[in-house]
Amino acid sequence: MGTKISFKRPDGKDANGYLANAARGDAPGVVVIQEWWGLQEQIKGLCNRFALAGFDALAPDLYNGKVVPYHDTDAAGREMNSLDFMDATTQTIRGAVQYLARNGAKVGLTGFCLGGAVTIIGAAKIPELTAGVVFYGIPPEEAAKPADVRIPLQAHFANKDDWCTPKAVDAFEKAMKAAGKSIEIFRYDAEHAFVNEQRMSVYDRKAAEIAWGRATEFFKKHLG
Repeated sequence: MGTKISFKRPDGKDANGYLANAARGDAPGVVVIQEWWGLQEQIKGLCNRFALAGFDALAPDLYNGKVVPYHDTDAAGREMNSLDFMDATTQTIRGAVQYLARNGAKVGLTGFCLGGAVTIIGAAKIPELTAGVVFYGIPPEEAAKPADVRIPLQAHFANKDDWCTPKAVDAFEKAMKAAGKSIEIFRYDAEHAFVNEQRMSVYDRKAAEIAWGRATEFFKKHLG
């Protein structure tokens, strides 16, 4: 359904990604950020699904073509730890947002795991964004303070998550509310990465479908 494209970063360098267009010509946009596995087919599938829901969806390739097999957590960790999160957010992801916004469309940002953390950084660092949806990712405060978030956020977390733990989620929610920011947080009795249907050991269809419905309604409300 979608296609590989290249687009310009604000610094003029080229970046690549996967684009799926909605049927309507004046659709709002959603930038979709990968997990630590890279630009997997599952992320491309989510772009296709956003397109069917009425959004132009672009997933930038933050690993420059590298895709890590799902079983190789050591390699995924190496790729994630070698990623310059600020460059990825303020250049590659901002370039993707600007690409979707070029005809005046409102643009949202969403991401999963690594991409969830990046979504919060983008909510603080990318001025062209209108709304964001976070899936089980929180960045360190030195990367993005809740007080710096510029846009309404919706966030989805798993109660059985040993990375984005319930304790970390509670602290994030408290900090966001203390800063007077707009945040909707939903918790699911599920595992980390419960939306990824290619990982059957953690996929929770019921939770994933509820979260998807909430996310698309949130974007329709804020992006049009």
